[in-house]
Amino acid sequence: MAKNALVLGGGGALGVAWEAGLLAGLREAGIDPGAADLVVGTSAGSIVGTYVAGGKLDEGLARQSEASDPEITAMIVEADLPATLQLFAYWGSLPELTREVMAEIGAKALAARTTSEERWAAYFEDLVPVAEWPATPLKLTAVDTATGDFQVWDGSSGVPIHLAVASSCAVPGMFPPVTISGRRYTDGGVRSGTSADLATGCDSVLIVAPIGAGKDGIEPLLGRTTRAEAEALRAAGSRVELAFPDADSMEAVGINRMDSSRRPRCIEAGKRQGRALAAVMSKTWVAARV
Repeated sequence: MAKNALVLGGGGALGVAWEAGLLAGLREAGIDPGAADLVVGTSAGSIVGTYVAGGKLDEGLARQSEASDPEITAMIVEADLPATLQLFAYWGSLPELTREVMAEIGAKALAARTTSEERWAAYFEDLVPVAEWPATPLKLTAVDTATGDFQVWDGSSGVPIHLAVASSCAVPGMFPPVTISGRRYTDGGVRSGTSADLATGCDSVLIVAPIGAGKDGIEPLLGRTTRAEAEALRAAGSRVELAFPDADSMEAVGINRMDSSRRPRCIEAGKRQGRALAAVMSKTWVAARV
């Protein structure tokens, strides 16, 4: 049977809201993201991925519609933001993301002043709407801080799903790396904004990438990576749609991707973009499931 893959990239708190809105807009227009045979989630996308794979998109939308998240805001305050900005400047200056570079970023993540790992993990135990790995194949990404090795968590990993999501969302410099089986893991976005290559072999692939359309910071680097992954999938025979935020969505997100007060606006912008995207997806997503 033909396979649909849904790839959800990183993009901060507002990336979560925009992605959830875009998927809701697709569904409103007749394209069911829950029909994915594989869900790949990186950072913000790991949260939305659990919504979709776990059949909890409506529950996730309700939470993301709240115009405040005091807990995440409080944890951001505990971070050394000047040092985080320096780390992001270094990250954004890189021509590519090699294993050695990922280990460098991992070392910086370990050295950063952040909230406690215990507080971070507890936040995700409440945030993730499913207690067990769902039946729909779900792959969540992270990076080993010591080696720079790429890590993919799934239902066979033996890792609690909330810890897998917490590790994927551990933005280096801003939030603490997560300890799993004695090793420390940071944000999967350190390797790629989307890791769409995990969908290799699927007939129809929708890549939703909150980061990569802009010209500042890490946007150009992650945009290049995601576009290269999309082209490789196409070369391998997959039908690929790549959705970056459009102009209205970029305006809704603004300059601070962690500003939870803008979440309702990002959901609505995502819904509008999702409804428009549905016309294109009807030629790929539905056809792949016939």
